[in-house]
Formats: sequence, C-alpha cells, structure tokens
Amino acid sequence: MGGEHAEVARLLWGPHPKPARGPRPTLDLDRIARAGTEIADAEGLAEVSMQRVAARLGVTKMALYRYVPGKAELVALMVDAAIGPYPAAEERRGGWREELEDWARRLFTVFRQHSWALDATVGPRIMGPGELSWLERAVSALDGTGLSGAERMDAAVLLVGHVRGITQQARAAGPSGHPEAQLGAVLGALLQTHGERFPALTAAFAEAARSEGQDQAWEFGLQRILDGLATLIDQRAR
Repeated sequence: MGGEHAEVARLLWGPHPKPARGPRPTLDLDRIARAGTEIADAEGLAEVSMQRVAARLGVTKMALYRYVPGKAELVALMVDAAIGPYPAAEERRGGWREELEDWARRLFTVFRQHSWALDATVGPRIMGPGELSWLERAVSALDGTGLSGAERMDAAVLLVGHVRGITQQARAAGPSGHPEAQLGAVLGALLQTHGERFPALTAAFAEAARSEGQDQAWEFGLQRILDGLATLIDQRAR
C-alpha cells in the first residue's frame, strides 16, 4: 500500500492516537469532514480546499494540516462522512428483492444529496467503514440465494452503477432535475428533421411521448436489474 493510501487508510480506519499531554485539540476528523462536505454540497468538489475548510472552521491552514495532510485525504474523509454508515437500526424488510430495492433507493437519495461524491469515488481507492457498510448490507441481502460470492458482489456493483448513472444524468440536467425530458426535447427536434433515417427510433420516441410517465429510466433500470437477479436465483434453485 502506497504512502498516500496508507495515510487515507489510517485516517478512515484508525487508530487515531490522542496526545498524552498538552491543550485539548480544537478539531477532530468528523468536524473537518463535515466542513468540507458543506462546501462541496453548496459549491461543488472543485471549490473544496484546505484553505476553505480551515477558514470555515476558524483555524489556520497550518493547524488543519496537523490533522489531515492534504486534499486527497480530506476528500476521502468527506466521502465516508457524506455516504455515512448504512442505517443499522433499519429492520430487514421482506426478501432479498425488497431489501435491495430499498437499499438502492436509499443510496440514490444519498448521491442526489451529495452529487459531488460521484467525482470522488472513481477508480481504485481506500473505502471507509461507512461506505463499506453499504456493500455489506447489499451482499448480505443475497445470502442464501444460491448466488456465489462473486455474483453477490457483482450484483451490488451493478446496482451502484445504476444509481451513479441516473444521478449523473440528473446532475447534468441542472436544477430542474429532469434529464429525460431535456433529452427528449433535443432528440425530438433531431427526429423531426432526420426521422426518416431512424424509423425504429422515431416510432419508439413517438410512442414514449404519448405515455403519461416521465423520467422512468431510474425505475425501469432498477426493476430490470432485480428481474435479472430473480431469474438467476431461480436457475440456481432448480
């Protein structure tokens, strides 16, 4: 494990030794993570800096460096604080499908509230205990289904990917939060001019435009993923 990863792991997982003597520390990692998260929620991840976080906490940047060595470690703390641990008090509801559906909806809400976390959770990295508790809950929901360990983990990753994809679309749509409606407006204008070249797409778009539902990509994708898992689980049972 490289030096930066080792430091991230220490900050996320501990131990966090306390000074044996001297004045009581004025900061802690939770306060620092919350301050960074507040800036990111309001202005985006690009606006987070050690200087901005220090100013928000009323300390100097050098004082902040005593707790967190740099922005990479700061962002790792922010991600785990923003995602938080999966609600431990929540009772399991129904079977695996009901539990995973509830899990996905909760994660969708978290990413909608902290969409900057999409940019901070790309590529190999050290995950914190809060984030791992979400994966633990999803994988454990599939215990006893006959799926292998790899399949249970892949199912969780597949659901996370769907959550991320829809959240990214909503973020790109801006405050209105209706990416399908915006895409439909652009696509509709193109098909009015070039529809004869794309007859299947034109017919499908016209039918979709007559339907009452809007922004169905989230629900459609979630249910189809769960349908696919149900089919595989049934195959394993036979």
